[in-house]
Amino acid sequence: MKAHAAIRRVLVCGYFAAGLIASVFAATPVMPGMTARTGPPGAEKALAVVGTPEEIELGRRIYHEGIGANGKPITGVRFGGAEAHGGDVVCKTCHRRSGLGAVEGTDNVPPIAGRFIFSDDPRAIVSMNFRTVKNFNQRHEPLTDDTFGAAVREGKHVTGRELSPIMPRFDFSDAEIRGLTSYLRTLSVSWSPGVEAHTVHLATVITPDVSPQRKEVFLQTLKAAVNQKNGNFAPGMRTMSSAAEMMLNTNRYWDLQVWELQGAPHTWGAQLAERYRAQPVFALVSGFGAGQWAPVHEFCENQRVPCWFPSVDATPKRANNDFYSLYFSQGVGVEAEVLTLYLKENRPARVVQLHRGDAAGIEGAQRLQSLLGAATPGVRVDTKRVEATDPATMKRALAGLGSRDALMLWWPQADMPALQAVPVPKGAVFVSGRMGGAEHAALPSDWKLATRMLYPYQLPEKRAADLYYLSAWLQAGKIGMREEFMQSEVYFALSYLSDTLTDMLDNMHSDYLIDRAEATLSQREGAKAEDETRELTTLRFHKGGVGGAQGAMARMKLPENMKIPRPVPGSPVPAANKREGTTVYPRLSLAQGQRFASKGAYVVRFAGAQGLPAVVADSDWVIP
Repeated sequence: MKAHAAIRRVLVCGYFAAGLIASVFAATPVMPGMTARTGPPGAEKALAVVGTPEEIELGRRIYHEGIGANGKPITGVRFGGAEAHGGDVVCKTCHRRSGLGAVEGTDNVPPIAGRFIFSDDPRAIVSMNFRTVKNFNQRHEPLTDDTFGAAVREGKHVTGRELSPIMPRFDFSDAEIRGLTSYLRTLSVSWSPGVEAHTVHLATVITPDVSPQRKEVFLQTLKAAVNQKNGNFAPGMRTMSSAAEMMLNTNRYWDLQVWELQGAPHTWGAQLAERYRAQPVFALVSGFGAGQWAPVHEFCENQRVPCWFPSVDATPKRANNDFYSLYFSQGVGVEAEVLTLYLKENRPARVVQLHRGDAAGIEGAQRLQSLLGAATPGVRVDTKRVEATDPATMKRALAGLGSRDALMLWWPQADMPALQAVPVPKGAVFVSGRMGGAEHAALPSDWKLATRMLYPYQLPEKRAADLYYLSAWLQAGKIGMREEFMQSEVYFALSYLSDTLTDMLDNMHSDYLIDRAEATLSQREGAKAEDETRELTTLRFHKGGVGGAQGAMARMKLPENMKIPRPVPGSPVPAANKREGTTVYPRLSLAQGQRFASKGAYVVRFAGAQGLPAVVADSDWVIP
């Protein structure tokens, strides 16, 4: 399915990259017994000289915290004289937590983990500038403590050239140089737990509050994506993703475990720890939780295991301040923030919010109450727990709501029909799109006319184009689009992980996985949408003999906003309407330190009229 895109990726590597990698491997054959390795062959060369524990700790503080031997912030000078201190010149900001480098504008920030600069390890290769073409870190003779000191103190590269003015020049003492070189020799050397030469162990987590029906859809979608990936694997097979992957032979089989949690949330941490002891995993990929997720998040942070885009309604409060967990959005948290801004402009006399006592509803209500208290002083907020099965209780909770009041329902979709027994309030009514099923919310018709929804997804008429490829894939796999939002999240999590692990080559470190996710997401989404659109456009006019997802796409009826005119002979094949992404979200992006890929929501209303979309925007896309 990805053959054309894969071939293009090989070609842009250029003959130079392929020849360079082939030349170093001519003298470095892959040795028998690779499955017992804990890191790339040759990685041990970087550990030939290791400092004392005290020196390594000093180097760690310099690299991650910007604190020198005297306990004070380090000082760096760059751009010919601009002085900065501590966190403003900390090494990990540019070279990243993994030490494997990044891209800053048009400049490649090279890897400085020990095996890349202190050894001649031929497998020390990083895919660098993913924004344009495939290129790799430049090789040079191994550094010594003296030549490393000259680089960080004077900006003098071992080849004699001047380092980029972006790189600060530090007045480090000899002790600080020894500490930094000692720490770098330990950085990103061994693979993270769960990685073997030809296998990467992964797990997905399902919390006990997920219904059996939803769990079935989740697992069918997840396993189909994993099976597709593993269908491209054979021991020793070299894929065509890039010249580097072909020569390094880094394609790995995915061993996916399903960790279903049981009992109360306070017991989940122990269950996860027990599963992890039995089989360490490199990452928790996707995952499904209907409410509480904090114990899973805490496990990942404590064990340094990436939590890779789970499908959850509410994220832990500290999620944006931690490192190893990435989420699609803040869930009900971002809905509360967007509603706060909306009510600040349309100030009510009172806000009544109802939840039924579940984790997501409580989180949304608490967040909204806290935000409104700061943004709209003087506005009274009443928060109540109400069981949807008791109409009398609901009527009492809504009693006295006037035309200047607002009602917020943090209710799951299953509770919506119970509103049939309750008169519609006179004031503004809002519901959670994340909890309530978005435009599929089972609101009674009279409530729909009065209700606005917090909507953290792409609008339906645009979303159809973004999900066209996924729809065809689900149809070809005989799964079907049964839970559009969740299935889109699952498919993206697996697809993005596959692309990222491919580009990581032999650098299988958990920190590096997160570093690359932060750096590549927005560019990857744009490129993926273009590739899918190009493939779709071609298939629409070359239908013969195509099977699988491609054949399904060729046969499916196009959404109205994706109609493609037949090309004029001799002219380029026209593309479908521009797509912003490949998921249910308008746009996904991350920057360093960000943990929510989608950062906003619409306020929408139900259209109701025949021929109109189910919901229409009542606001622009709002990013709090």
